[in-house]
Amino acid sequence: MQFRNVCIIAHVDHGKTTLVDFLLKQGGSFLSHQHVEDRVMDSMDLERERGITILSKNTSVRIGDTKINIVDTPGHSDFGGEVERIMGMVDGALLLVDAAEGPLPQTRFVLQKALAQGLRVILVINKVDRPDARVDEVVNQAFDLFCDLGASEVQTDFPIIYACARQGWCTPNFEEVPKLLDGSKKGNLSPLFDTIVNVVPPPKVETEGFRMLISNLAYSDYVGRLAVGRVTSGVLKRNQRIVRRGVDANGTDITESFNVSRVYTFEGLKQVEVEELISGDIGMVAGSEKTEIGDTLTENDQMKPSPRIIVEKPTLGMIFSVNTSPLAGQDGEAIQSRKLRDRLVREVRQNVALRLEETGGTDQFRILGRGELQFAILIEQMRRENYEFMVGKPTVLYQTDSEGRTLEPMERAVLDLPERASGDVTRVFQSRKGLLVKFDASHATAISNRVRLEFDIPSRGLLGMRSRYLTLTKGEGLYSTQLLGFGPHKGEILHRSGGALISDRAGDTIEYALLGLEDRGILFLKPGIAVYEGMIIGEAAKENDMNVNPVRGKKLTNIRAAHAELLVTLSGIRDLSLEQSLEWIDEDEWIEVTPKNVRLRKKVLQQNLRSVKREERIK
Repeated sequence: MQFRNVCIIAHVDHGKTTLVDFLLKQGGSFLSHQHVEDRVMDSMDLERERGITILSKNTSVRIGDTKINIVDTPGHSDFGGEVERIMGMVDGALLLVDAAEGPLPQTRFVLQKALAQGLRVILVINKVDRPDARVDEVVNQAFDLFCDLGASEVQTDFPIIYACARQGWCTPNFEEVPKLLDGSKKGNLSPLFDTIVNVVPPPKVETEGFRMLISNLAYSDYVGRLAVGRVTSGVLKRNQRIVRRGVDANGTDITESFNVSRVYTFEGLKQVEVEELISGDIGMVAGSEKTEIGDTLTENDQMKPSPRIIVEKPTLGMIFSVNTSPLAGQDGEAIQSRKLRDRLVREVRQNVALRLEETGGTDQFRILGRGELQFAILIEQMRRENYEFMVGKPTVLYQTDSEGRTLEPMERAVLDLPERASGDVTRVFQSRKGLLVKFDASHATAISNRVRLEFDIPSRGLLGMRSRYLTLTKGEGLYSTQLLGFGPHKGEILHRSGGALISDRAGDTIEYALLGLEDRGILFLKPGIAVYEGMIIGEAAKENDMNVNPVRGKKLTNIRAAHAELLVTLSGIRDLSLEQSLEWIDEDEWIEVTPKNVRLRKKVLQQNLRSVKREERIK
């Protein structure tokens, strides 16, 4: 049997998961009568709800005597660690580009990794059915991108496939696209299968004994931890004695021998148990509960391990803490520090882009990662596991150069938006220390009057920017970022102008009390919500905090008013999402996360122990 191992590179919402759906259907992975959901590779609830791929996943199709292993990768830069760790498993890549939007930053980020690995790339121009498609320009942009990233002559001589993933067809000849669109000619994905087999080289097979680099982890309730990777040499059989070459927490090399209890390979979306795993195939091995991503499995301890997987360093940090709120334990499980640490350690082991740091305290732990969306996904997953905990404000990880100057991470933000919103968006990004480096209106058409802006902006300036940007563009803007590196510190960025409205006592919010507080700022809570001393109920109109009473009821007397009371209701409540809360809070505040609620609070609850002045509380 021959093998071809490929990954799919694409920006968010360019159609890669939809393409994999039709690759599986036309590759015979499903029975003719079998019901298959759309975006079948997005198996997590969060992936389906948000419409994005978060975790890389393996599948396969068989074309004749060739097995094509396909890895679906995330398209968001916050999950770049998922992409980096699977590059060593594949020999080729499908670069999926939207026929209207063209290559975007995450396309550049992942393609750079693929070209550095020497992978052969097949360019797939998707969504050629869009009325604003500009295929020739996008092909030229893709070629320029290959040249900018230092692709070799072989890599720049890439084949081009024109596709409509949602209709399940493709063609190497652009002249056939109009006939396929109007239905006068029927098409399928056979040209793409043939191109993969002919262009992507088969896996290199080494002559020495069994070796396998672990690129991913899975878990089975029956056999325990499963190590996922590609066999680079030799053959692995069930019950064989092999050696795990890894490192401990201090980076010291360790060696562990174990018996292989189960061996699996991928057939479509199923994990099929087999007697042996041969060189070139991607599969899973059970038998060791200590296997980590980056470890090498070898036939004996005399063989050298493969180089460990290296990913980009984190740029943001966030404190996770045990929930110390007066309402702790009412919505979910108020976990103690040991269980919180175990959960975070488990996440760090599965995601090589995350790191765990001790804080010196017994009940607080620091997680280092790529972006606020990555943190938000982790928090949401823990909420759904019935955990209660608290998180602090995301903070940027600074560096110091040889001359002692402070450096901070800088990012390139690429914005595709309606031209009418460009002025407001530019003003907001410049207020966050963003520098406009490119204004491109070349792909504006009569159908879509859009422009593309590029800003160089500090990472801390992007915190909470996504929701604000979508509001300014009325949901029509596309937003993507790419880490540029570290640059000089840009000075203070004021992310919020107002202080906090803070409850000064416990109870349930009353509409009468909230009506009296509307003039003081913007409220976050409706009537009938349980609050406690130190809990934030809104944003103050002035920069200092304000302690207020949201549970004050109306005094009832037997004296009638001279006039009939009018019906007065609250004018509006700002309901903050988790991502908006992460952007809103300051350094002296926590977000209390439970399965049912997201609450904002001060780190110091007693009002007589904390200052309301901004310059005293933010140090």
